[in-house]
Amino acid sequence: MTSPGCPPVSSTFKGEEMKHYEETSFDTEVASHALRLRGRKLTVSIAFVAGTGFTLFGYDQGVMSALLTAGQFEKVFPQVVVDSSRPNHATLQSFVVAIYEIGCLMGALSNLWVGDRLGRRRTILLGGCIMIIGAILQTTSYSYAQLVVARIVTGIGNGLNTSTVPSYHAELSSAAKRGALILIEGSLITFGIMISYVNFGLFWASGSSAQWRVPIALQIVLALVMVFGIGFLPESPRWLVKQNRNAEAMAVISALENKSPDDAEVQRTYHAIREAVAIEDFGTSSGLGDKHGPQNFKRSPLRKLLTILFQRLGLSDVTSRLIAAANGTEYFLASLIAIFIIDRVGRRKLMLFGAVGQCITMILLAVLGSVRDTGAQVVSAVLLFVFNSFFAIGWLGMTWLYPAEIVGLEIRAPSNALSTSSNWIFNFVVVMVTGPSFNNISWGTYIVFAALNAFIIPVVYFFFPETAGRSLEDMDVVFAMAYNEGVSPVAVSLRRDVPPAGSPEADRILGIETIDRKVNTSGETS
Repeated sequence: MTSPGCPPVSSTFKGEEMKHYEETSFDTEVASHALRLRGRKLTVSIAFVAGTGFTLFGYDQGVMSALLTAGQFEKVFPQVVVDSSRPNHATLQSFVVAIYEIGCLMGALSNLWVGDRLGRRRTILLGGCIMIIGAILQTTSYSYAQLVVARIVTGIGNGLNTSTVPSYHAELSSAAKRGALILIEGSLITFGIMISYVNFGLFWASGSSAQWRVPIALQIVLALVMVFGIGFLPESPRWLVKQNRNAEAMAVISALENKSPDDAEVQRTYHAIREAVAIEDFGTSSGLGDKHGPQNFKRSPLRKLLTILFQRLGLSDVTSRLIAAANGTEYFLASLIAIFIIDRVGRRKLMLFGAVGQCITMILLAVLGSVRDTGAQVVSAVLLFVFNSFFAIGWLGMTWLYPAEIVGLEIRAPSNALSTSSNWIFNFVVVMVTGPSFNNISWGTYIVFAALNAFIIPVVYFFFPETAGRSLEDMDVVFAMAYNEGVSPVAVSLRRDVPPAGSPEADRILGIETIDRKVNTSGETS
């Protein structure tokens, strides 16, 4: 007979049998989603495709800046020619550059709706295809209106990519290497700008429209590499868990770690992601939904009109192009420094270093701008190199890394869409006003830039938490601790007693029930 209050033996046996069957079924499903690329090969492949997207971004930025004063470009688009007889063309010239930012803004904002619906991979694929269409339209342009429309189309694709690629790469990177990997993307922006100066070689092809059509068409090659490459990569495990595709997520985590799905570290990572989804699904009272950190919205738009700025220093057209090309190369080399120190120094110190250096450089440029002699022109040209060095080390990659790190899974896609959108709208404003501003207040423009950089310093110091060395889910714990203790997230982020996400201590801080450490095939909390 069965003891009172105990289930029949047959019932207990059936329950254990069912649990064993579910675990076996889950293991089989995980095995069916196993990836061919694993470990280092997978990490390198992800970095290559993500990097191609940002090389394309940088190339697209640099190529138009240097084409504005090319003879054949001015012949087809006389609206961009600025001289004493056509001073109003300064606005039209700025507009054809800046309208790209509006397209990027539209693309980034569209990610608010399509990002979590399509997933990271399909959004990148869509963005790449749109950029190819836009590049074809730009290459075949024969009127100012067509060029403007084409740049908007290209911008939409780039906006989708730049608001997705950093999140995608961050969600597929380990905490120890995430900073360096994402900063490589920032360096590849400058690499794209550097190779865009291939059009300096074509500058001498003054008798053919190939002088500007070939450099623009080269965007298509980079876009095709990205579109083709993304087809071989996995989806983000964070997004897969949100879609209740748990077996696929486990397979991706296992491949990234190059370990068995039964490995303790793989299990902890999977549990931490499930924990983040549980916070979203069950709406805990930890305050995470309302306490996400500030976004890094700052990005320098000076690159857009670099060649023009050198010309405004009194340099000839050819000399300006040579120096701009050299500046692009130095910009790329300076950006490499941050890759090697980001995960050791941390995010906050690099951002503060960059902002202080940029502010001082702009003040010096304003002082020298008020002195009109050859010596001042030479030093001013050197200071533009210095400014880009500070920006490359402190902010270039950070503007893509930090927003992807600081927000939780629940709002990562829309938050990155918004932070990227702010980047594009402010770029549009500054690019539109820079040309007319130099025409009207001359060196006073540098004072404005100096003030903006000075404003950033206290904002970073008081409001930007440190994210170095922590997983994306660890930041949920940081904000929960800050909320529970009534202190600043910045102070908590600098402490060493924050438990890792996925641990029992983190579960208690987050205020959710402990999730079973073993994989639950149903995808629900135990």
